[in-house]
Amino acid sequence: MDLQLKEKVIVVSGGAKGIGRGIAGVLVREGAIPFIIGRNEKDNEQAVLELSAGGGEARQVVAELSDPAQCEMAIRKVLDHCGRIDGLVNNAGVNDGVGLESGNYTAFMASLHKNLIHYYLLAQHALPALKRSKGPIINISSKTAETGQGNTSAYAASNGGRNALTREWAVELLKYGIRVNAIIVAECWTPLYEKWIGSHPDPEEKLRSIVSKIPLENRMTTTEEIANMTAFLLSERSSHTTGQLIHVDGGYVHLDRAL
Repeated sequence: MDLQLKEKVIVVSGGAKGIGRGIAGVLVREGAIPFIIGRNEKDNEQAVLELSAGGGEARQVVAELSDPAQCEMAIRKVLDHCGRIDGLVNNAGVNDGVGLESGNYTAFMASLHKNLIHYYLLAQHALPALKRSKGPIINISSKTAETGQGNTSAYAASNGGRNALTREWAVELLKYGIRVNAIIVAECWTPLYEKWIGSHPDPEEKLRSIVSKIPLENRMTTTEEIANMTAFLLSERSSHTTGQLIHVDGGYVHLDRAL
């Protein structure tokens, strides 16, 4: 299926690694131009090099997204380089373990800036360009908002906010023809996830205990599976889909645990 994304400029926050890198890779294969925003210049440049190796095009801008001023700067640089934005993928964030017992006000607010505030700011600064292109917004979110996890109050709150903003923006932006959807991730294999698994006394047993609870095929979701859904939602092939929280999780959240 041709997703008709050729030469579309798609901003992908946190696009150098993990889920964001998977999204950028699928976009390049579809002929789009992912514009990566991330804090690490070396990682950004390596991602662009790899993505461009097969003849595609990708670009990057360095920005610390927990800094509101840098959010505005990043969008301005995208527009300076490309003159337009045809879609926004809010993806950057980290499950940083700021809990009710383990955290404090300062850590909680810092986590919101790392995981939620920049979703709002990137969308706000990109909005004039998105109005012109009728470009969709995709918010990458997490099951923690629905299932809880323990010891991660700020991250769970951020994902609850991402879900709420998805529905709110879908309503607010109807008049501009801008679609807004969220993809809910459960257990997806990324470098950060691999590092977390490795921190356990018996990593293999920990991983087995997790995948045994994923109903479909008892395996982790891949970044490419998240990316494929993202590309579809960015495309006109999903032209009447908005305000949706779409779970790409092998049935983890909604299917009976007895499975």
